[in-house]
Amino acid sequence: MTFPVWLSIGPWRAHPHFVFEMLAYIAGFWLYMARRRVLGDHLPNHVRWSLVAAAAVGAAIGSRVLSWLEDPSAMLQIERVRVVVAGKTAVGGLLGGWLAVELQKRRLRVQEATGHLFAVPLAVGLAIGRMGCFLSGLPDGTYGVETSLPWGIDLGDGVTRHPTALYESVFMLILAAALVRAERTASRGRVFTVFMIAYLMFRLAADAIKPGVALALGLTAIQWACVAGLVCYGRRFIAARCRRDEGVPFEQVRSAEGRTR
Repeated sequence: MTFPVWLSIGPWRAHPHFVFEMLAYIAGFWLYMARRRVLGDHLPNHVRWSLVAAAAVGAAIGSRVLSWLEDPSAMLQIERVRVVVAGKTAVGGLLGGWLAVELQKRRLRVQEATGHLFAVPLAVGLAIGRMGCFLSGLPDGTYGVETSLPWGIDLGDGVTRHPTALYESVFMLILAAALVRAERTASRGRVFTVFMIAYLMFRLAADAIKPGVALALGLTAIQWACVAGLVCYGRRFIAARCRRDEGVPFEQVRSAEGRTR
């Protein structure tokens, strides 16, 4: 297999990253709308779409800012500025979207959980998008370090590497299935919290087998962002569980969890 794997669509040839990124957006949005119809939505339309818009803007900003922090020295190299500016990272997108939604919820005085409808679509979208990352090969920058494992893949530089993008695709599909089962009994806030904790833990581990520039203590900017996110979500998850164990009325616990989105 030669990377990148260009895809033939009728008379056109399309880059795999573009194709799978568009498929991820389309599949995620379709799944979100389908689940909203089936599960219902406790928020009025204007509030929901205001939060969706905030999430989109926050994700766009967060994904790029964290990507820049991955290798700040690259911004000083003129020939690499275009590549760095165009870069995006899913961790930054998720954390940026979450922060933007929290700010918008505070402005609108929304205290209920709002992220439960997004957890499964996000997991499926990430699974699809990472297939495009894998097929894009080395230029995508999501490959792993050298490995002697039998499933290692040569992306074109003669080095057998961890196919970390495929690892993420498989993990996200498993997580999506687990979330579908969990949401039958879990409260609204808990579903999105579990999604974020699971993904951030996975990325913290997976990025350890990717080449990267250490920011401090051997961890990259993305890994430090994962640590920060895990501290935030972990504290809220534990706090909500303690309230429930201590006999706090269920509705009060849901309200507390709601503030975790």
